[in-house]
Order: sequence, then structure tokens, then C-alpha cells
Amino acid sequence: MEIKRRLIYILFAIFCVIGAGSFGYYLIFKAHYGFMTCLYMTVISLTTVGYGEVIQVTGNVPAEIFTMILITFGMGIILYGISTLTAILIEGELSGILRKKRMEKKIQKLKDHYIVCGGGQTGRPVLAELIISGEAVVLIEQNQEIIERCKALWDDLLYVLGDAADDANLKAAGIENAKGIIVSLASDKDNLFTTMSARMLNSRIRIISRTTDTALEAKMRRAGANGIVSPNYIGALRMASEMIRPAAVDFLDSMLRSSRGNLRIHEISISENSPLLGKNLVDAGFKQKFNLLVLGVRNKNKEIEFNPDPTRILVSGETLIVMGEVENITRVRHKY
Repeated sequence: MEIKRRLIYILFAIFCVIGAGSFGYYLIFKAHYGFMTCLYMTVISLTTVGYGEVIQVTGNVPAEIFTMILITFGMGIILYGISTLTAILIEGELSGILRKKRMEKKIQKLKDHYIVCGGGQTGRPVLAELIISGEAVVLIEQNQEIIERCKALWDDLLYVLGDAADDANLKAAGIENAKGIIVSLASDKDNLFTTMSARMLNSRIRIISRTTDTALEAKMRRAGANGIVSPNYIGALRMASEMIRPAAVDFLDSMLRSSRGNLRIHEISISENSPLLGKNLVDAGFKQKFNLLVLGVRNKNKEIEFNPDPTRILVSGETLIVMGEVENITRVRHKY
């Protein structure tokens, strides 16, 4: 936005100088010369091309004074404009504007994507997991250096440079069409305000917000958060688990960090129009066709049945918890 403003100011200043010079000659000579001739005289004077006088300035004291003032101040503005435009081209700022425009168009076309507010120590792993899971994601971050570190995860990362608490940046990230937003800013106050803004802009979006103070959980939920995550609390549980169930922790870590594949635990919703409706788990063919392991089923009342019976009939509104390769999970979600 700053580059665009600079370009507008430069072009406006050059236009004003040329316009003032043309009208100045036109008035000094009382319309004896046509406006086009006055414009031509102004341009050749400012550019010092040396074509000679097309207007009889020599001997006309007011015209001579006006020409000296025009050249002195006009040349300064034009040289500044040329040097600034050259700097923009050399530094790649103009190409940056074009890239930003292309990225904005891509974001506008997104639907059911996820927004991550903040790309710091919490937001960057969140971005990585969403990208690995094959989800469309947009980052909102006001620190360019942090954005560059996040882009190391994915060269084509879509992002909005700015404060996530600003409604304009949330809209630029396509919040009206987003499926979910993860608020992971450094300050609990900013997380609370951004959560409230996101809920006001999209009443249907799923919001997961970060907080370091668990006492703020009630406020976060009233502000519109569907889920609250406290890194301190989760870290404490992880430390306890490392102590008493290290094998289970190693299993989950290996699943998330393995370089041999993208094994994940994910969910598959059974809609009213799903072809899985009325079938049992065996006939659905999750294991045979897609090599997916069904770990559980959550019913409409959000009660979870672990290790469900293979003959269990699937009904609308249920959610299957499955484990398998990301590619296979994506195939099932697109198909069903």
C-alpha cells in the first residue's frame, strides 16, 4: 500500500508541475499561443532537450522569470520522481506489487479454507500441519521477517501482511468464505479481540483461539471461540505423559513426524446425501479400498464410540475418526 501511495504522489506532482507550466505560459501570453504549444514548451523546458523556444520567452521578463522558476522547481520534482521509480524497479518493489495482486486474487477465489492469525512459535507449526494435511490456508502476520520464515514451509504460501485484529485484514484473508480460523497471536488481549471480530464477520466459522491465561477461557467462549488451547496446559500434560506413558507419546510423535509418509488421524462426516448412509463399516470399505483404520464414531450428541463394531450402520450426522495416509483421507472426503 505504501508503494502504491508513493507512485500516486510522484505522478500527481509531475502532473501538477506540467499543468502549472502550461497554464502559466498560456496566461502570461494571454492565450496568444494555443494550449498545446504551451504544453510542448513546458515539456521541452523541463526535460532540457534543447529544441529551442517555440514561444518567444526571451525579452519577456515575466516569461523569463516564470521559466526560471519552472525549470528550477520542476526539474527537482521530475528528477526525484525518476530516481524513485528507478529505485522501485531495481529493488523489485513493482514486481512485489504484481505478486501481491495475484495473491489477493487467489485468496478471493478460496472457499472453505483456514486462516491462521500469527506465524510465530505457535502459528508456524499450525501452518505446517494444515499444509501437510492438504488444506488451503491463509496467514495473517504483521512482521515481514516472520512471514519469510513461514514461506520456507511452502513457497506458494498465501498471506496478508498486517494486524489480524484489523477487520480489513480479516476480510482480505477471505474470512466470509473461510471454514475456520486459528488465532495464535502473542497477546491474550489481541487473541480475545480478534476472536470477537472474527465471530462478528462470520457467524458460521469455527474459531480456535490460543490463551496463556486459562482464566480467560470463559471470556474467549463468550467472544465466539469454539475451542481454546492453552500451550502451558498442553505442555504440562505432555510432560506428565512423557513420564508415565512414553511409548504412547513416541507413537504419536512418530505418526506426526515420520518422514516415511503423512500418517494422520482425521475425521469424515456422514451427510444426508452421503453414499455411505445406511451401510455398515465393512461394506463402506475404508480398510479395503483406502487402507484407513476407523478408530471411533461420534454421534449427533457428540458421544464417541471407540473401536466401533464393523457391522455398525452409519447414519446421518455422525463423524468417523479415522487414521491413515493424508492422500487416502483426502480421497475419501472428496468422494463421500
